Amino acid sequence: MDTRFDLFSTETGSRLGKRFANLGQVIESSPLPKLTRELVSLRASQLNGCGWCLDMHAKEAAAAGESPVRLALVAAWRESTVFTEAERAALALAEEGTRLADAAEGVSDETWARVREHYDDEQVAALVALVALINAANRLAVIVHQKGGSYEPGMLAGFAGRG
Repeated sequence: MDTRFDLFSTETGSRLGKRFANLGQVIESSPLPKLTRELVSLRASQLNGCGWCLDMHAKEAAAAGESPVRLALVAAWRESTVFTEAERAALALAEEGTRLADAAEGVSDETWARVREHYDDEQVAALVALVALINAANRLAVIVHQKGGSYEPGMLAGFAGRG
């Protein structure tokens, strides 16, 4: 399948993209660890089948020092020993927050308690916003068939704030 539409070639799409980037900068400047942010983004993107976002976040994580083993095991984090308890809590929140339609409860009390055990209020605010933002970004890219493979680490730096 070819890309259906270059969303960001339109004035409206470009303005939306900049707002997304601005939100991303708020999350990036939060105390939520960079590698946790990338792992969460990877897991949600795997669940949503977003090639563009998988490409971006795998490469950004690798550029930030994430190991190939941990990147390869994100999809099977429950059956892996390479993630901390805090990361496991964040990955559980990412999954449950992504699969809202699959569970009447949404995010379970158990997952929420584990998140609160490992993250302070500022980090929780960033984590919740990140799960919402990556899911929205996944939907934009999947709808227009935006393909993965061409992303270079840092290529979107500076996109926020313009316009």
